[in-house]
Amino acid sequence: MTSFVPPQSATLGTGTVAAISVSGLTVSYNEVRALTDVDLKLARARICGLIGVNGSGKSTLFKCLMGLVQPQSGTVEIFGKDQRAARRNNLVAYVPQSEDVDWTFPLSVGDVVLMGRYGRMPPSRRASRADRDAVDAALERVGLTQQRHRQIGELSGGQKKRAFVARSIAQDAQLLLLDEPFAGVDRTSEATLISLLQELRDEGRTALISTHDLAGIPELCDEAVLLHNRVLAHGLPSEVLTHEMLALAFGPLPADGGASRPRPASRES
Repeated sequence: MTSFVPPQSATLGTGTVAAISVSGLTVSYNEVRALTDVDLKLARARICGLIGVNGSGKSTLFKCLMGLVQPQSGTVEIFGKDQRAARRNNLVAYVPQSEDVDWTFPLSVGDVVLMGRYGRMPPSRRASRADRDAVDAALERVGLTQQRHRQIGELSGGQKKRAFVARSIAQDAQLLLLDEPFAGVDRTSEATLISLLQELRDEGRTALISTHDLAGIPELCDEAVLLHNRVLAHGLPSEVLTHEMLALAFGPLPADGGASRPRPASRES
């Protein structure tokens, strides 16, 4: 395991609260250990790529950050708050893998994006002018204004991912957790998502993105985390995406650093 010295732009100053602060996180499913003693700190306004083979614990880490899985030990803080408080304050949003969504459910694209505003609405879920304006602005940013009234399942794979990112934008979440956002996505949607995520980073938001696309990480991400049930490496992409580091998680790689390796088709736990 390598020691990690954060890049200068990511170093937390005195009194600065990290976007993500995980310490000693351990999670098991019955007899299967998914995460072991994970420590991770991510500064605000960063894009971090989360790399690992299927079953390495990436999805489990996301679920812990969202408070959907109870760890056996360890602590998780989102902007200095526990997961429940972070969700209650609309600080964190989750963009799931496609197979985690029921695409037959009768919701329009606009309905899906409006769900990002639910935490700001009264119990009646009656949308205000501010809610509708937020949905309009989010749809415009992801290029789906013309798709607003279509059933969500009718969209292409890339459009679906963009719709869920729009939901996060409408929510005004400061931390976005994206689980394989580029899987099954066309090049146009991939380019749109990359540009949009970098714009959101420049506006001060933070993103943690799991991906098998090793070749795309240097273009998109400020830093990267190599996970294999524990954190093996964390640093600049150039420090993490080395043959030596990647071999710890993926086994021996081809000379291109794994860019030509096909993406695994199965889901991780």
